[in-house]
Amino acid sequence: MKWIAALLIAIGVASPAMAESCTKSREYILEGLGGSLISPPARYQDLFKVCVEALILSNVKDAYVLKDSGIAIVPKRDSLTATAETLAQFCQRFPKNTARFVTPREQRSRPTVGLIISLSSTGSASCKKIRGVT
Repeated sequence: MKWIAALLIAIGVASPAMAESCTKSREYILEGLGGSLISPPARYQDLFKVCVEALILSNVKDAYVLKDSGIAIVPKRDSLTATAETLAQFCQRFPKNTARFVTPREQRSRPTVGLIISLSSTGSASCKKIRGVT
């Protein structure tokens, strides 16, 4: 019994701490705290996987699942070059998804998970558009 508890603790410690934002945003959406679902629940599970994998990208400080089926990215460095590089990496890895960068102004307001999941990715170019795929 003790070895099971130790294993669970080890897994929890070994997983990336930032994945918590992916988990919190997915749960917030699926529990209906952000209003009615726009997409089927399975879509948010898929977006969760993309969110967790996006944390591996070099300029990603944090990431969240958005209610409108995008991924919100909090960049480590907020410059045109760094953002373009991150977007290129994201679209290379997740060609069917949309990334939306959280601006420094939005970050300064210390948004809650509820506010972040409500951010729109509509104004962001989808990876399909960026890559010229229709």
